Amino acid sequence: MTAEQSPQTDKPTPLTVWQILQSALAAAFGVQSSQNRERDFTRGKASQFILMGIGLTAAFVLVLVGIVNLVLSLI
Repeated sequence: MTAEQSPQTDKPTPLTVWQILQSALAAAFGVQSSQNRERDFTRGKASQFILMGIGLTAAFVLVLVGIVNLVLSLI
């Protein structure tokens, strides 16, 4: 049994929200270690990464809109 498996079963433990966030941010910047990529493909679910990606994209757009509104209000 490895450290990535739960003690009760032989199934690998699911990824935490923090690990999914780190992987999604690494994907956004285009950098990901092969070890984390393997972990994501073996332990993660596509739906988790899709939802995190949509959330990060929405947050990015909202930050950009806020910055543009701030700059326009200063002019």
